[in-house]
Amino acid sequence: MATLEKIRGKGPLLVAVIGIALLAFIIGDFLNSGVTYFNRSRENVGEIVGNEIHFTEFQAAVDQMTEVYKIETGQNDLNEELTAQLRASVWESMVSERLMQEEAAKIGLAVSKEELSDRLIGNNIHPIIMQRRAFYNENGQFDRGLLINFLNSLDVDATDENMYAQIQQAKSYWLYWENVVKNEILREKYNTLMSKAITANSVDARAAFDAAQRTMDFSYVAQPYYRVPDSLVSVTQSEIQQRYNLHKEMYKQEESRSINYVTFDVKPQEDDYTQVQEWMDKVSEEFETTDDVIGVVNSNSDVMYDGRNYSESTVPALLKDFAFSGKEGDFFGPVFENDTHTMARIMQTGFMTSDSVRLRHIYLLPADEARADSIYNVLRTDRKADFAALAREYSLVQQTAANGGEIGWLTENMKGVDKEFMDAFNKKVDEVYMFKNAQGIQIVQVMEKTAPRKKVKLAILERKVTASSRTQARIYNEAKQFASAVKDAESFQAKADELGLSVRPANNLDKNAERVSIVPQSRQVVRWAFGEDVNTVSDVFDCGDQFVVAVVTEVNEKGYTPVAKVSGQIKAELMKEKKAERMIADLQTKLAEGKSLEELAKALDVDVKEATGVSFASYSFGSAGFEPYVIGKAMTQEVNKLSQPIKGNSGVYVVLPTKATDGTGTFDAAAEIAQLNNRNMYSLSYTIYQDIRDNAEIVDTRSNFY
Repeated sequence: MATLEKIRGKGPLLVAVIGIALLAFIIGDFLNSGVTYFNRSRENVGEIVGNEIHFTEFQAAVDQMTEVYKIETGQNDLNEELTAQLRASVWESMVSERLMQEEAAKIGLAVSKEELSDRLIGNNIHPIIMQRRAFYNENGQFDRGLLINFLNSLDVDATDENMYAQIQQAKSYWLYWENVVKNEILREKYNTLMSKAITANSVDARAAFDAAQRTMDFSYVAQPYYRVPDSLVSVTQSEIQQRYNLHKEMYKQEESRSINYVTFDVKPQEDDYTQVQEWMDKVSEEFETTDDVIGVVNSNSDVMYDGRNYSESTVPALLKDFAFSGKEGDFFGPVFENDTHTMARIMQTGFMTSDSVRLRHIYLLPADEARADSIYNVLRTDRKADFAALAREYSLVQQTAANGGEIGWLTENMKGVDKEFMDAFNKKVDEVYMFKNAQGIQIVQVMEKTAPRKKVKLAILERKVTASSRTQARIYNEAKQFASAVKDAESFQAKADELGLSVRPANNLDKNAERVSIVPQSRQVVRWAFGEDVNTVSDVFDCGDQFVVAVVTEVNEKGYTPVAKVSGQIKAELMKEKKAERMIADLQTKLAEGKSLEELAKALDVDVKEATGVSFASYSFGSAGFEPYVIGKAMTQEVNKLSQPIKGNSGVYVVLPTKATDGTGTFDAAAEIAQLNNRNMYSLSYTIYQDIRDNAEIVDTRSNFY
């Protein structure tokens, strides 16, 4: 009881203590969850109309597009530049898809499952699917049967990891195009709806018809603005500011950086050439006499021996005469060309092979060895056996099975092809052979071969002179000394001038730019620039075959371009307007004196020019070029009556209509409206999308990851 009384006595204090503890627990839990939330947000590559794009989602899309690209082009080795282009393409696709889905949802547009199915595999297959070469037959035409066979192959149960990987790759390929088609259908619907809502009417039709019907010929004089000296007009800073404020929306800008940079090329020096020459002299003695030619090549050459057959069209040019005039064992070189030492020995000569071979195959799993042997024996012994029919029935590679097992043409020395397939070059036309490996069993038939050509095998030993590690260190130290000696943009330029280095500008770099100008592997320079202030000098960047040192010259944040940066542009516009005022006043005085066009031209020291067949629909006025305002004013003038001065883009004009011709066409409102709509159709979808994008909230933080 005494204890309880003590607790009761301390009640208010305990309540306070417990309350503080609970508050600390709640706050701690919130902060912990907040850390998770903020960490999650830092893992986003961007946000499109409120939808966050997580890095894993974006990278998965990049990986998918990369695989599609490889399948579509047959190119497996993607360089840095191409990979960057694919990432940019994925981002633009995501932006386009999300914006269109957002707009479509607002008005209830959607693509039903039935509609999508019809455009994918039904009676109204979308052109995007029909353009995929994977579904072309031997005549180079889209084949719906091949498409169906491909889709059926996606449901086959994999019997090994290799087959599973192939099926997953095919599924990813198909899902990519399915998504593209779905979004394209949605876009088509949206654009169709907009084109029906934004259409020409009868008034537009009549105006367009009349504009094209009446044409006029003109004589004219033009006084260019540059004829008036700049010293005769003045523009104040307040006028510039006033014009800037009036048209401020024209000066929106995205975040960007400008830098100046110098490069230090990593090139071999004199001692590098001497070292490689001495090395080559030693190796050449061994190479000329050794019995282990291949071993010497593979131990010393920049290019390994691969046993390829060279024809006169594929052999290196400098070795052509030697290769096809010598005998086995003959030695050539060494010669020095394009910074490369080359020598060679003839390994085999006097034989002929085809350059290309056309094959078809039947693929079976290792477990089907008995069936494979049976099919192989039938094809070898029965002349009436139908290889194509057997391939369609038994081959597990659906893409080729649907085409009678045809693989197509393989070229000699083709990379990425099983060695056993290349054995076909040693077989006869129509010959059938079989080989087995860990992936399965292949029954192959040679369908066709190109005519045999004279070939030779060469062992080629090459050594290119490159900058040694000592040379690279020396050039790096030069770059390092330069970076250490400068503190800002001014001293950067001065030091570069002193050393005879060329300072190159890279202006308005986007934060996602993959490189600086043409400097390879320079993405790192861009990322550095976006984290620094003006006049910050970088350390040395290793950019492949160059070392780069840069200085930040300009930092532009997202928003409006400062008036100081565009004052020159605005000043030029205002000066042109003030020149026009002076010129118009002067011309009006001369016209008031009753001067003719010829007299006016003489007074201005210009020629009288002609503009024929001008109408309201014209885009240019004679040789003056794009002058819409001049055309509009000129078309309202009376024939044989001089106009008042007209302010144009490049100068001030006085025109004299000499002839007017009225067309005899019959106005057809429906046809005119259709023509106007067709003319606008090509730009309407782009204009609408650009407007949607300009007004959408898009946050791009890809530069944090790439």
